Amino acid sequence: QVQLVESGGGLVQAGDSLRLSCAASGRAFTTYSMGWFRQFPGKGREFVAAISVGGGSTDYEDSVKGRFRISRNNAMNTVYLQMNSLRLEDTAVYYCAAKWGPIDRSGYPYWGQGTQVTVSS
Repeated sequence: QVQLVESGGGLVQAGDSLRLSCAASGRAFTTYSMGWFRQFPGKGREFVAAISVGGGSTDYEDSVKGRFRISRNNAMNTVYLQMNSLRLEDTAVYYCAAKWGPIDRSGYPYWGQGTQVTVSS
């Protein structure tokens, strides 16, 4: 019911900032809570952040708290991940995900294709 396309990834220096965007298709964007996940090289996909349907509630993985901020613009069918103070260990493929109902760290049936974020020294 929703198609997700991430953008905004790239190569940045440690300490820099980057904003990822996730554009959702269709008219049902406001039905979904949204999440960001990342997959490190050679490892599994891990939770990063989530945001409720209206944007009033957020959740962050411990290593990104205080550095990353998830937000959404429902009028534009877009969710964002503002990434500040990037570290080498933030290098990963970042995925946008959508689910019905309250935010959570799992249970997302819809996924984007991913966007690469590479942090260098």
